[in-house]
Amino acid sequence: MPFANFKVPAGSLDEKQKELIVTRTTELYVEIYGERARAATMVLVEEVADGGWGIGGDVLTLAMIQDSSED
Repeated sequence: MPFANFKVPAGSLDEKQKELIVTRTTELYVEIYGERARAATMVLVEEVADGGWGIGGDVLTLAMIQDSSED
């Protein structure tokens, strides 16, 4: 069964955006494996608590991510 796991900052995506991740990821697997993959593809969108992850040794928060996207 194809499986994709996306970890995103809590509160960074709305329900429509999460749905888009699920549908596009499923379509990608179908493109690769064929139509038989559609019914078996599992996509998990996990929200990570604010401050629960980091890059390059620095803890990130949603505020930091939002600030950097405005540059």
